[in-house]
Amino acid sequence: MWPEYYTISYLNPRSGAFEGIEVDLARGLAQRLGVGLGVVPTDFRLFMDRLDQGDCDVAMFGIGITPQRAARVDFAQPYLRSAVYGVIMQNNRLIRDWSDIDRPGNVVAVASGTFMEPLMQRTLRHASIVSVAPPQTREAELQSGRADVFMSDFPYTRRLLLTGQWFRIIEPPGGFGETLYAPAVAKGDAAMLAAINAFVAEARADGTLARSAARHGLSPILID
Repeated sequence: MWPEYYTISYLNPRSGAFEGIEVDLARGLAQRLGVGLGVVPTDFRLFMDRLDQGDCDVAMFGIGITPQRAARVDFAQPYLRSAVYGVIMQNNRLIRDWSDIDRPGNVVAVASGTFMEPLMQRTLRHASIVSVAPPQTREAELQSGRADVFMSDFPYTRRLLLTGQWFRIIEPPGGFGETLYAPAVAKGDAAMLAAINAFVAEARADGTLARSAARHGLSPILID
């Protein structure tokens, strides 16, 4: 799990505990399998290597399904989807809506290893792009002025809404970049994949999935 993913797999610094929809589901999956749950911290750059190396059995932290990732890992049935949003400083006067992002001189930050990285590389024609890898953050790039806007998704921007008024979120047109999210397993791990899909089907049928999504404010992006 990526510990920084608010409402998905967030390591709360106050409680020291993981929380989010994927945490709820991982606990339920472990219980269904009759095993203990161990959380291996990772990120979008490294999770496929962790699966290949056997460091973990499942990558479960809102992973967007892309052809490049599907060539290396197998995905379970998706249950979340999100478009891509822009985040700017509140006092930015040059970027007022989505059409202002891709203009000469603008710097667009994306998190390294996320699906937004190749998406923006394909999409941007005039603005430049910078990939931000830990321990650097997109927020720091924005606040320092090294970036004019950074790209994120619905879950992550919900966290920003709670942190203050220094930024503004720009809604995308027509569901720009909408991507399905699902757990991933090592290529060829059919047994684990079947177990995840069976668990999620039960969680959907008995309302567990919907209740968890509502608890974490993710109902708008839940796939029915």
